[in-house]
Amino acid sequence: MYIEIEEPNQRISSDAVKVWRISHSLTFLVELLVIAILFFCTNIFGWYNWIETILSILFGLAFLSAIYNITIQPVFLQRTWRYQVDEQFVQLKHGKWTEEHTLIPMEKVEYVKTEQGPVMRRYGLYTIEVGTTTSSHKIPAIPEDIAKQLKSQIATYAKIQDTITEEGEKGA
Repeated sequence: MYIEIEEPNQRISSDAVKVWRISHSLTFLVELLVIAILFFCTNIFGWYNWIETILSILFGLAFLSAIYNITIQPVFLQRTWRYQVDEQFVQLKHGKWTEEHTLIPMEKVEYVKTEQGPVMRRYGLYTIEVGTTTSSHKIPAIPEDIAKQLKSQIATYAKIQDTITEEGEKGA
C-alpha cells in the first residue's frame, strides 16, 4: 500500500549558473591570495623548501578545483535541480552522479525563510530554506516573485503562523 508520488518538475532559475560562477570565482581569488601571501612569507622569512613545494601542490589543486567549480559544476547543478510543493510534501531532487531526492512532509515543517546575498540580489534570486525539527533544506536560485509566492504557499500548507504583532512584540 504505497502512495504514488510524482517526480518534482519545477526548475530553478537559469541565472543560478551565473551566480554560482561568480561566487566560486570570488572564493578562488581568496584562496589564491592566501597562497600568494604564504609564498611571499616563504621567500622573505626563508622557510623550509618543502613548504614551497606543498604550497605549489596546493595551488595546483586549487586551480583544478576552480576549473571544475567555475565551469562544470554550476551547469550540472542547474540542470538537475528540481523542486515541487503541494499540500502534502515539499520535494527536492538534485544531483547528477549521486541523485538525492528528499520528501519533507508538510506537518513536519516548522519554519520557512528566504535568503539573498549581494550576488543573488543583483540577479533577483532568493534561496528558500525549509526547516524541520532536526534539519533544514534549501531550494537555491528562485526568482523573487516565485520565491515570495512559494514561501507563503509553504507557510499556508504547513499552517505556520506569524507570531510577531504590529509593534514587534511576540503574540500570545
